[in-house]
Amino acid sequence: MLKFSYCNATDLNQALVQCRFAGSFGPLSSRRRSPRAAVSFSRSNLTPIQAVLSCQQQVGSDPVESELGSLADRLRLGGLTEDGLSYKEKFIIRCYEVGINKTATIETIANLLQEVGGNHAQSVGFSRDGFATSPTMRKLHLIWVTARMHIEVYKYPAWSDVIEIETWCQNEGRIGTRRDWILKDVATGEVIGRATSKWVMMNEDTRRLQKVSDDVKEEYLVFCPREPRLAFPEENNKSLKKISKLEDPVQYSRLGLMPRRADLDMNQHVNNVTYIGWVLESMPEEIVDTHELQTITLDYRRECQRDDVVDSLTGPELVEGSKIHGTNGSATAITREDDLDCHQFLHLLRLSSDGQEINRGRTEWRKKPT
Repeated sequence: MLKFSYCNATDLNQALVQCRFAGSFGPLSSRRRSPRAAVSFSRSNLTPIQAVLSCQQQVGSDPVESELGSLADRLRLGGLTEDGLSYKEKFIIRCYEVGINKTATIETIANLLQEVGGNHAQSVGFSRDGFATSPTMRKLHLIWVTARMHIEVYKYPAWSDVIEIETWCQNEGRIGTRRDWILKDVATGEVIGRATSKWVMMNEDTRRLQKVSDDVKEEYLVFCPREPRLAFPEENNKSLKKISKLEDPVQYSRLGLMPRRADLDMNQHVNNVTYIGWVLESMPEEIVDTHELQTITLDYRRECQRDDVVDSLTGPELVEGSKIHGTNGSATAITREDDLDCHQFLHLLRLSSDGQEINRGRTEWRKKPT
């Protein structure tokens, strides 16, 4: 069971009193006061989350940034939930976000997960010039980087479908945090996907992992659920499964992949969604033509830089109770005995130059719907 340390409502209300009458709120006190800071709030009507947010608003930030932020907030189809501990946003699937199956691609889904996570962070006052960095993180040049991502899609949305994604974050371990998501079809209310991820803290200058300090925890844990809430609460669910390393010789490969400039993110390394595309590049055509991706798990083990050259390797996963399919002694797919239409694969991304492991992955594929 995870244990959290949170500020209670009394502490937050006291912080609000300090903000209103002393004009300070920790690291935010150095910002210029916005003209809107004169607006008064009644403490008795505020929830703990609202107390922190209204305090931030009264202290204020750059007026131009505030106006731009408020415009974006008005145009978005999303916001914090009533208790302030999670964030929901609706998205319309665009024509350029669908693929050969006439439905959203897995890269689209992953990008939307990243977008709603970033919007959640912005909605509680975190940085707009990076990925969810708190005031203390910016001061110490710290950033979040993805360590593990697990996505399950039960039904892919089509062009013009409207989906709603809910997300929340929680503490996990000494150097990490986790973020979970639930995806729903707005028209039917059906859950069409779930995802979870682990993020670790890295020093932007040294590129070394760093322990999450108590100061940073105090800044974001107040916006997290009080009790552990998991997108995958089931015991022994697939998000917990360890990924075995794919060993040579491999059956499928795509060699010499190179990052484009557009693949770099604000932290100057290859965006985590790009790795998904690279992993899928070495999938056998006979599977891609007849099946769709059901589950993907990625362990991010090394940063990829602009000038790196990457090899994508894929092979069938041998698991207990599985059956090998193929010809001439070559396994083209592995299926479970209880589901002949489900195929499982292991993946490896490595540097072409020296074979260093960049990413380790696992995918499951189901028969395309007729």
